[in-house]
Amino acid sequence: MSRTLRIATRQSELALWQANHVADLLSRRYVDLNVELLPMLTQGDRILDQPLASIGGKGLFLKELERALLSGKADLAVHSMKDVPVVSTPDLSVDIVLERANPFDALLSRNGETLEELPPGSRVGTSSLRRQCQLRALRPDLYVLDLRGNVNTRIRKMQEGEFEAIILARAGLERLGLEQLVSDTLLAPDWLPAVTQGTICLQYRENDNETRALLKPLNHPFTSVCSNMERSVSRALEGSCQLPLAVFARKQGSKLALDALIGNPDGTSILRSKRSGTETEGGIMAAEVARELLDQGAGDIISALSHD
Repeated sequence: MSRTLRIATRQSELALWQANHVADLLSRRYVDLNVELLPMLTQGDRILDQPLASIGGKGLFLKELERALLSGKADLAVHSMKDVPVVSTPDLSVDIVLERANPFDALLSRNGETLEELPPGSRVGTSSLRRQCQLRALRPDLYVLDLRGNVNTRIRKMQEGEFEAIILARAGLERLGLEQLVSDTLLAPDWLPAVTQGTICLQYRENDNETRALLKPLNHPFTSVCSNMERSVSRALEGSCQLPLAVFARKQGSKLALDALIGNPDGTSILRSKRSGTETEGGIMAAEVARELLDQGAGDIISALSHD
């Protein structure tokens, strides 16, 4: 018997790409499954004239989609996992993740310069406190300016001369076929990406066992291990987009490597921690990294930013 699965998604081009990708995976696996998309405009999409950190964070991109799930209007929501708060919404699960795409940040510059080659005084656009922190630490001679909007809007603003360069997630550019615009890929461990950057997660009602069974074959176990490690560090440090925090887990030889940093938005102070171990030691590694950052003074940074 056929069933219809309704997917809630934001209306941006990238969000629709992600939702359609999930729909294609499901349709290929279940030939009798009808998949419908429910595009929605979220509060985060509406408010574009203020820095994200000052208006409530990335959770603003989820609320409408989560309400659609909780009301039964939708069965599934597709998210960039880096936008999903580490404290889960009651009655909803986000334990299904697709294989991680390129996790790194990319620099796009008007004249093709790398980050190292950008002339002093160049204007670089990004609204991410994590990116601002690392950028100011590496290149204090640049002007870092807030930049909001979807991928194409940000690129257009640079091309029209508002910025000499901008920083975006490489995964989003590749998904939209825009990787040819990348001037420089910012690699770990010198530059760390956002928690779970490049990972698509699937959110559904906790008690919806039928949907869970449909989604479970899409889960990528290794990506799940890395996502849980990164989100564990973020959770221990009360991570949100109001905090310049970066955490990155990946395979390194036969082991897992975990790097994390937290700093001031002005880049004057950055604390770092790293560990390596096996997959079974992921939880221990995450706890040790978080504890080491707190021992170095991360609590003071968190407290200062929470009172700003």
